[in-house]
Amino acid sequence: MGGSKRISGLIRRAAMPALALIVVGTFAGHAVAGPNGLLAWGGYHRALKERQAELAQLEQERAQLRHRSQLLDPRKADPDMADELVRKDLGLVRPDEVVIPLD
Repeated sequence: MGGSKRISGLIRRAAMPALALIVVGTFAGHAVAGPNGLLAWGGYHRALKERQAELAQLEQERAQLRHRSQLLDPRKADPDMADELVRKDLGLVRPDEVVIPLD
């Protein structure tokens, strides 16, 4: 019986440090390989670059649309732009005209 008490005492003394090591190991593993860990950082960096390129393209499209809307302002509409839109959208082209799209 003395041997079993000795083993159970040894297990009790080792349980808390072993539990602490498991907890610390779990946190360390998540810090390195978790969804927000060091290994995921490269993926976030690549995704950021992709989003920045997409944002630049969308800002360019926005500037083009803003320019077109300024050309169609009813107070000072550009006659060429208005004529182009009417002909394109309504199909008002005479048979003797040749339409060359610039887009």
